[in-house]
Amino acid sequence: MSIAVPSSRRVAALATAAVLVLGLAACVTAPSASEVRAPQPLKTIDAERLWSGRWHEVARLPMKITDGCVAGASNYDFTPPTRVAVRDTCQVGTPEGREKAIEGRGEILDPGVNAKLRVKYFWGFITWDYWVLDRAEDYSWFIASDPTFDKLFIYTRDVPSPQQLARLTERTRELGYDVSRLEYPALPRN
Repeated sequence: MSIAVPSSRRVAALATAAVLVLGLAACVTAPSASEVRAPQPLKTIDAERLWSGRWHEVARLPMKITDGCVAGASNYDFTPPTRVAVRDTCQVGTPEGREKAIEGRGEILDPGVNAKLRVKYFWGFITWDYWVLDRAEDYSWFIASDPTFDKLFIYTRDVPSPQQLARLTERTRELGYDVSRLEYPALPRN
């Protein structure tokens, strides 16, 4: 009787996969109270208006996952009372480049206020919380952060003018964020 011994490549691949899964699982935990640095959301959200449709990502903090990404967008599909399907996309290199996308399942954490969304990506291995810190009365823009203020995004329904983008950046600064760290990826053409 012979015993099949896995090749060293297969063992290395399995070990790498195990480390990746364990590393991703570590992302699932919610921040502790001492880790929360973002301000509490300022306004109640009409979930159907905000968590539906396409939003352009006009500014963000640099992250490994968005390296080389431009023309970013988040696409939301709201299912009452608290579910939100999320599809985040960007183009690689230029606004006409190859699309890169990630999908997740969202759950509104504060029903009635609707400003805190938890999204689980990759079958729940990665979980991110998004807090809508502020928004336009007409739902033309919103500023979102994670509770630890390590991730920050500015979204608009339409591609903003340079003046609008400057106002949104100033509003982000007023919320307590260091806007010198923001990056402004190329946007799609109108």
